[in-house]
Amino acid sequence: MGRVEQTWGQDCLEFKPERWISEKGRKIHIPSYKFIAFQAGPRSCLGKNISFVQMKIIATALLWNFQFEVAKGDNVSPCLSVVLHMKHGLKVKVTKRAIVSFFFIHTWLSNRNNLVIDWPFFGMLPALLCNLSNIHDYATTILKHYQGTFLFKGPWLTNLDFLITVDPMNVHHITSKNFDNYIKGPKFYEIFEIMGDGIFNIDSDKWKRNRDTLHSLFKQNSFESSFVKTIHKKLESCLVPLLNDASELGTIVDLQDIFQRFTFDNICSIVLGFDPNSLPNKLMDEFPENAFETAFNKMEDGMFYRHIAPRFLWKLQKWLQIGQEKSYGECRKIIDQFLHQFISSTFQEQNKFNYTKDDDESKFNMLKALVMESGMETIEPKFLRDNALNLLAAGRDAISASLSWFFWLVSTHPLVEAKILEEFRANLITKEENWVITSRLEILNKLVYLHGALCEALRLFPPLPFEHKCAVKSDILPSGHRVNANTMILYSLYSMGRMEQIWGEDCLEFKPDRWISEKGSIIHVPSYKFIAFNGGPRSCLGKNISFIQMKIIAIALLLNFQFEVVKGHNVCPCLSVILHMKHGLKVKVTKRGIIN
Repeated sequence: MGRVEQTWGQDCLEFKPERWISEKGRKIHIPSYKFIAFQAGPRSCLGKNISFVQMKIIATALLWNFQFEVAKGDNVSPCLSVVLHMKHGLKVKVTKRAIVSFFFIHTWLSNRNNLVIDWPFFGMLPALLCNLSNIHDYATTILKHYQGTFLFKGPWLTNLDFLITVDPMNVHHITSKNFDNYIKGPKFYEIFEIMGDGIFNIDSDKWKRNRDTLHSLFKQNSFESSFVKTIHKKLESCLVPLLNDASELGTIVDLQDIFQRFTFDNICSIVLGFDPNSLPNKLMDEFPENAFETAFNKMEDGMFYRHIAPRFLWKLQKWLQIGQEKSYGECRKIIDQFLHQFISSTFQEQNKFNYTKDDDESKFNMLKALVMESGMETIEPKFLRDNALNLLAAGRDAISASLSWFFWLVSTHPLVEAKILEEFRANLITKEENWVITSRLEILNKLVYLHGALCEALRLFPPLPFEHKCAVKSDILPSGHRVNANTMILYSLYSMGRMEQIWGEDCLEFKPDRWISEKGSIIHVPSYKFIAFNGGPRSCLGKNISFIQMKIIAIALLLNFQFEVVKGHNVCPCLSVILHMKHGLKVKVTKRGIIN
């Protein structure tokens, strides 16, 4: 059968491995009734896979180390037997290849039972690169295999080694108990240098001063009130009309793109006092492009690239201004120019009008509030630039990513959606013809099931999939792992939400009920287990306002619209420092009826 032209072509007598490989470099599947070496049908060979494994291991070990030359004049022919042995054996001359190959094969063979192979020179980088497209789930698999903590070894001389953990006690130790020993560190600052000296990027006394200033600002009544009014105004003027259009026209929309534009407009209004109007109020062939928002997206790509590329490589690219680093530098110029104009106008207005905290909250924006909080005499433009950029990044990316995953999960779990709507009807629908959410914030606290659904979405898809620290001094983690000074430590927020030890055997299921007690109240889960808003002294200042924002948007949209994910649309995480969806969230929008 292996020598029949009708099956294999005119070159059927030639040894051509290429006939088994497609143009895309993949193995071509040949039906077993043509390639019958392992039998076919119900009697197909049970040992097929292990046979290939065995032959590949032996072939790799021998061909890496030796060259074989058949002895001149040796007659190679089949013998008469039930097994196709060679009649006269296989007489060869063996020549040893370079000795370096021995180390690679020895490493492979000695590590064949390990999930990740530590290669000479290359370390574990090949495994990371091979699984980069699915890095978060790959990391989860590794961490489950190694009981929650794993030491990754990078290529020699690159200083890319790091410890990754999802052990809640380790996370609690790092974020709280021994907080002072685990800082962002200089490597983190280099990777995120575009964020400057904002609260996200710095340590020690400078971080404490920044956090105290922002904490004071977040506590102002005008901040929360202005924030809620801004959201409500944007919902009424843009988001709801836009989705009405999509519903009436039957147009497929990318809900992730819409949320990114919506949150970008909102956070610019709150931080800068300026609405870029990147989200229109009706459908159009193409949404307007905003250079600042585009630069934001490319900025995230650049920061992720610095995470995975060797430091010497991206440093060289930055110096030469080529590749990803050239784009990163261009983004920084656009962002700096954009922010500079608002900082300058804020200083000019403050000098002219001398705003105070008692002014009309309609004039509120965070730049102005920071100037008033710190004082015109002492505040520097760089302080405003860095903190404004940090606030913009948090308010735009984290919220839009969280909303996208939440609406995807709800739209694909109809029972959850029905329970959320039932809770809305029980708490929100009154005899009033219209309800105004800005005057009924106390209602939000009663929406226990909605809160549980949001927490559940954040557990499975945290906007920041991983966080990293640097050890100041040597330490021993609660898991028993030793940490040397300057060791980089990662904890995977994404993987923590998928650990059976933390969440039980149903950890991969979307179950808002896990957050609700028998008495119908929210169950408190410690931040070192539910780490979406970080933990310890660095816990997110914007946690409460984030929940308020997401609840208002969820109420407005779910009461008015039903979202159906387009059939066949592939929803998966993209490679970024923020857990966006790789292909967006394509949905069909259907109007529920006039409810509000």
